[in-house]
Amino acid sequence: MMIDPANLRRAFGQFATGVTIVTALDAEGAPVGVTASSFNTVSLQPPLVLWSIARSAYSFDAFAAAGHFAVHVLDASQRTLSDRFARASSDKFADLRIGKGEGDVPLLETVATVFECETAHRYDGGDHLILVGKVLNLRLPADSADPLLFHRGRYAAVEVAEGVVT
Repeated sequence: MMIDPANLRRAFGQFATGVTIVTALDAEGAPVGVTASSFNTVSLQPPLVLWSIARSAYSFDAFAAAGHFAVHVLDASQRTLSDRFARASSDKFADLRIGKGEGDVPLLETVATVFECETAHRYDGGDHLILVGKVLNLRLPADSADPLLFHRGRYAAVEVAEGVVT
């Protein structure tokens, strides 16, 4: 059975995801970054996460070769930052406060939750490359803000439900 790509994209869009920015260094040591909603946990022991990048992405080669990367989990107030890193551009870091993490990876200082990772595995994922990272360090927020979500091709908000899910 042939699956229509437009329908497949719409079906994937039914699954709400968090929004992240992943950063690394390219072969010349310049910072690269991309907005990604394909972030997921893999394992607690060892601590592993994964994300994927489109082979057509502007910074694909840099991420495919990077030995380290950082995943920045965005909160609901950071839509503008998400939009900035979603565009193909070389000046995404202009006027941002940047720190350095494991492997000198650029860290966005305005993002509270950050996973600093060493690239552990690379897997073929069709038109994407799946990157698994071993978490070497993390930064947690002092208090929890609502996450920035993506659902059906647009940003979405969290509605906190009463009661306990069993």
